[in-house]
Amino acid sequence: MELILKETIDTLGEIGDVVNVKPGYGRNFLVPHGKAVMATKSNLTMLEKEKAAIDARKAASRAEAESIAKKLSGITIMIEQRAGTEDKLFGSVTAADITEKLAALGVTIDRKKIQLDEPIKTLGEHMVTIKIGYQVSAVIKVQVAPLSEETEA
Repeated sequence: MELILKETIDTLGEIGDVVNVKPGYGRNFLVPHGKAVMATKSNLTMLEKEKAAIDARKAASRAEAESIAKKLSGITIMIEQRAGTEDKLFGSVTAADITEKLAALGVTIDRKKIQLDEPIKTLGEHMVTIKIGYQVSAVIKVQVAPLSEETEA
């Protein structure tokens, strides 16, 4: 089934691309959610007319993603958690915790874009990848420290 993407989908392609997908995926997910339209002659001619506007939006989005990546590169965030023996945390540091700390620094990132294989459960320095979009990603340092007595009270 041929479809024209109305938005960028990481696993398929970028906005304006004509892609082949399985009929069930296209009919049951992409088209009903407004993520794609059927690749009919009329839709293809409309795509050609809108190609310049789509390319301009892609360039603007890519530039925004690159500026966010530039802002994120080199950032070290400090997260304090209660810890026990052998540097193990009571609980864990999740993508939501990292998102909250980044928001405090003035950078808004969707928590789904933070690439954590599993939550951080130990003290120390951890490198975390943030997938911003348009094949742009940034790596930040997350420093997990034990919660001091002054902050507990």
